[in-house]
Amino acid sequence: MTAKHRIVHNMYKDSVALMAISSKLLAIDGLETASVVMATPTNLENLVEAGLGDDLDTKPSDLVVAVAGTDDACDAALTLADELLAEQPVSDGGNVAEQPMTSIQMAVARDPALNFALVSVPGTYAAAEAIKAIRLGMSVMVFSDNVPVAEELAMKQLADERGLMVMGPDCGTAIVNGLPLGFANVVRRGSIGVVGASGTGMQEVTARIHNLGAGVSQALGTGGHDLSDDIGGISMLHGLRALDADAATAVIVLVSKPPAQRVAAAVLDEARRMSTPVVVIFLGQDPATFSDEYVHGASTLAGAADLAVALAGGEALPDDEAKVSADARGRLDDGARRMAASQRYVRGIFCGGTFCFEAQLLCQREGIDSWSNAPVAGNKMLDDIRVSTEHTIVDMGDDEFTQGRPHPMIDPALRDERVANEADDPSTAVILLDVVLGYGSADDPVGGLIGALGRARSNAKAAGRHLTVIAHVCGTDADPQNRSDIIAKLESTGALVARTNAEAALWAAHVANRLAAR
Repeated sequence: MTAKHRIVHNMYKDSVALMAISSKLLAIDGLETASVVMATPTNLENLVEAGLGDDLDTKPSDLVVAVAGTDDACDAALTLADELLAEQPVSDGGNVAEQPMTSIQMAVARDPALNFALVSVPGTYAAAEAIKAIRLGMSVMVFSDNVPVAEELAMKQLADERGLMVMGPDCGTAIVNGLPLGFANVVRRGSIGVVGASGTGMQEVTARIHNLGAGVSQALGTGGHDLSDDIGGISMLHGLRALDADAATAVIVLVSKPPAQRVAAAVLDEARRMSTPVVVIFLGQDPATFSDEYVHGASTLAGAADLAVALAGGEALPDDEAKVSADARGRLDDGARRMAASQRYVRGIFCGGTFCFEAQLLCQREGIDSWSNAPVAGNKMLDDIRVSTEHTIVDMGDDEFTQGRPHPMIDPALRDERVANEADDPSTAVILLDVVLGYGSADDPVGGLIGALGRARSNAKAAGRHLTVIAHVCGTDADPQNRSDIIAKLESTGALVARTNAEAALWAAHVANRLAAR
């Protein structure tokens, strides 16, 4: 295998654009690895660990294209990278923009009405750019990660003093005035507002709201650290108050993994003071411990959406308890009866970190403890993230998997490879997975997966085994990939497609428990 690189001096591209370029390079036959990154110290260290670059003579303002594969494939990849990096933005009129913006201040000078900025630069520089925008009177979405906690606190305190909001750092999802930002789904406008510290968690809630026939007023991300003791929920509290004051918002949904205890109490106290009904999902926390006449607690992401839609429509509140329906139980039991004696385990392979988290919690609720690279309390850490042990549920979007590669929502090749490997394991009974649609995600998120599942079923049958594949598709029919089309493709392979991530996890746990009782 050959490794080659190209250094482009003094060029900046945001991380979403760079991941998209990496994904296109990886489609070249014979190319095994491709990484297109800014030359920050952290990124250079990751390239060295991946075997893609030693002693590169760069500055942080430079961009690095590093590839590995056959000699011809590397040359083709570098040529394509040159072409993609040279592309110029095109205006609505079809002409190349003559004076591209080079600073936030320049943009505001041209249009003083601008009041929102999206920052996507290496984490080392993100806070400085965000603070410039805040001082110009703008709220900010910080897509960048690896921002020090002290800098996050400083920019959020400054914004709060000025009545502005910082979404992030590491805020990957938002919908502002109907515009999807980062990794977000296309949903209709409506009366339900969302504030979330989880990207895929917000996607599940907003997509479910749309699929139930309702709509979203705003979906505001906070970044994953916002509800920590260090930050104190500054952005969550701001978003809650802003949506309460918004005439277009009739119901508010708060989404997070378990917050720090002090912060959870502050957020719930604030929610109880709102004039707008509030639904709260703190994944892993029993909603009975905080639900009352003011706050409607949910136990699952989809359950939070269901409650919000019912409240917005003035309907009776649904039972939030996720269950396995009688119809699903029949199909699952039929598959379990056809499995070989060696088949015992669930292998969960997730692109969405919050989906991995929720699946572990629900399997655990059903008595299925698992191993993971991102274990919830009570589960076990994998010794080797690439090798499953008994019941295993992995987050393929974790940094350990994505070093030198695009996130699996952008390029699902690593996910597809893991599916194939798990399917060949005689102990695998269930493959549990998610497919995340929307802007930022792969144009064809199941192209490679369909082939992998077809081969897996064929190989399992030849070996006297039956493989149950359970999938959940997070998205809407308005998304570029079209949810109905993706579901039809998955079902054509024999996969069982659940309506929600929670339902999919419970289906998998049901099969595992039936097998354990044989």
